[in-house]
Amino acid sequence: MAGLFITFEGGEGCGKSTQIAALQQRLSAAGHTVVQTREPGGTSLGEAIRHLLQHDAAGEGMSPEAELLLFAASRAQHVRQLIAPAITAGQIVLCDRFLDSTTVYQGVARAIDSVKVDNINQFAIGSTRPDLTLLIDLPPEIGLARVHKRSDGQLDRMEQEAIEFFQAVRQGYLALAAAEPQRFHVLDGSQSIQSLQDEIWELVQNKLSASAPL
Repeated sequence: MAGLFITFEGGEGCGKSTQIAALQQRLSAAGHTVVQTREPGGTSLGEAIRHLLQHDAAGEGMSPEAELLLFAASRAQHVRQLIAPAITAGQIVLCDRFLDSTTVYQGVARAIDSVKVDNINQFAIGSTRPDLTLLIDLPPEIGLARVHKRSDGQLDRMEQEAIEFFQAVRQGYLALAAAEPQRFHVLDGSQSIQSLQDEIWELVQNKLSASAPL
């Protein structure tokens, strides 16, 4: 059986982590072998880059170009060390963020040339692309309020950006989803956690059925 690669996207505080954990439990209970991972991260190298990007004082004043390349470096290792081998082994990979985050955060919100971002993304991922991308859409004001509440004001470097940055991120995501409707499903992040879980489960079940051998 071929594996399945499912990515979760969305702005800060949209609830991705909660939904990924719930989906992982449901899939495992149904007998599937599941790999749950995240970006940046997923490997020892990726987790070190994640710390540099989010919390290390050395990241202060980081240029948008350096940020883009660090995300790409983490992704290149992640794909080759973890994601691609798991898919080849017939496993289901659930990833919290992937190339679309770079497209909108660095390409749209940081205003780096989209062609350059796309080229770097493609170099990092090779032939590994998501089979299904679940975009949890939420107004950034709501998402950031959630982030502030759970972090008690201790924000990482990305979470400290201005509201206009996150508004650009949201619009970038919605534009991507409109351009690739066969891969993206846009979900209302303001609905209840349970309703969102049920909607995601139905979408994933449909995808599994469609990819199953005849």
